[in-house]
Amino acid sequence: MKPNAPPLRRGWTTGSCATAAAKAAWMVLQGHEPPASVWITLPSGKEVAFSLCQFTGPTTAPCAAVVKDAGDDPDITHGAMIRCTVRALPVGSGIIFKAGPGVGTITRPGLPLPPGEPAINPTPRAMIRTALTQANHGAPPDAEVTISIDHGEELAQRTLNGRLGIVGGLSILGTTGIVMPFSCSAWIESIHRGVDVARAEKLTHILGATGNVSEKAGQALYNLPDTALIEMGDFAGGLLKYVRHHPVSRLSIAGGIAKMTKLGQGCLDLHSSRSRADMPALAQLAAQHGAPDGLASLIKNSPTVAEAFLLAQTHNFSMGNLIAQKAWSVAYKTLSPAPILLDVLVFDRAGILVGQASSPSLPL
Repeated sequence: MKPNAPPLRRGWTTGSCATAAAKAAWMVLQGHEPPASVWITLPSGKEVAFSLCQFTGPTTAPCAAVVKDAGDDPDITHGAMIRCTVRALPVGSGIIFKAGPGVGTITRPGLPLPPGEPAINPTPRAMIRTALTQANHGAPPDAEVTISIDHGEELAQRTLNGRLGIVGGLSILGTTGIVMPFSCSAWIESIHRGVDVARAEKLTHILGATGNVSEKAGQALYNLPDTALIEMGDFAGGLLKYVRHHPVSRLSIAGGIAKMTKLGQGCLDLHSSRSRADMPALAQLAAQHGAPDGLASLIKNSPTVAEAFLLAQTHNFSMGNLIAQKAWSVAYKTLSPAPILLDVLVFDRAGILVGQASSPSLPL
């Protein structure tokens, strides 16, 4: 953030938006006029208000809609229309959740809900139950709640839902109800769910990659199934810390030269706006392993890791394994004390393996 810049705005999860829409729809079902806004309770106990933008459908199955505001977070669902249709069920039915257009259905084990269930996570379900109970004079109602997201199936193609076995649309997410700017909580949650799915399928080897090139190259190297691939992006720490508490037998970390350099220098968030490679430290690493003074000086003054790597190549000095070994050490320390076999793969932009380091018991 720039100095003196205004604070970043928080936003609302799809779960919070769906809760507000469900409460408004229930109120209409009970004979009230469509409200302009409703109050809901977040998991923290805080009360917050949401504006309603649209009401449609018959009085026996009213549908209310909320436009999602993700604040200043780069969330693909920012501006999406979250709709909720509610209809009464026979006494004793409880609250039943259904996936409408744009909301996915779970098809694989390992997620918080079993296969066949709509991808409406437990916390949003609990929030909706609370909201409907509040709107029903404190008594849990008997109702069918169907959540839809306009263009959700198209948006889902830009997420990891397909790999997780969620088909037909997006997930209704949220653990706090609030989206923290640039926390990318949805991405980190998808990393966690990817690990859960792999463990549920009894996979013993998973691969976390920073991007598409390194993922495809790592998958080809080890002949891994798609469900073993975890698109960690910049969130190396999000993957490593979760695997520490939810271990697998073997973890491979794959990434480009620059991001693996930053991991080796202790950065667990690899985004360019939140961490930078330390070029003097990279030069010192090269010098400690035999690089001539002239090359070390060039590396120190290089504007990017990619340029430094190319300079080393022109001097017939290999830096790939050095970078991989430093990244391995940081990743191994983060995983400890979990007994996980670990290897780190460094790829160039063409997907060529230029560096590798692994646990002593793993062959290179």
